[in-house]
Amino acid sequence: MFTVEMFLIPLAAVLLLCMPFILMAKKIKNGKSPKPAFIGNLCAFGGVMLLGFLFPIGKFVVFAAEESNTAASAISTGAGLGYLAAALAVGLSCIGSGIAVAAGAPAAVGATSEDPKNFVKALIFVVLGEGIALYGLLISILIVGNIG
Repeated sequence: MFTVEMFLIPLAAVLLLCMPFILMAKKIKNGKSPKPAFIGNLCAFGGVMLLGFLFPIGKFVVFAAEESNTAASAISTGAGLGYLAAALAVGLSCIGSGIAVAAGAPAAVGATSEDPKNFVKALIFVVLGEGIALYGLLISILIVGNIG
């Protein structure tokens, strides 16, 4: 059973995730709609989540903890919440930055195409949107630095 958990389940997950991209590439190459491939991608995601739910890979963590007890004792609930906070800081700030750049960059290109003198002003607005992601990264570095 350990061989199945170690090799076949991750292989099934990788195949489930790669299959829709291959189908989508064939559909686009033939000029057909990629909508069924997108639905297949969603189904593959559901299949991978179902595999992760039915076959948890907790034995890998147990084997790693048996080899080094210092690593297992160093990770606590507080450290886990700190890592979660760092991940949320980066993830949410990048989502916000993407929304800001998605709104600002097309407007900046349009303003620059009408009047080239507006390039610097437009660039400033785009850079301000990207700065949000850098602030999130900085906060996550500070959080991870204070955990251990």
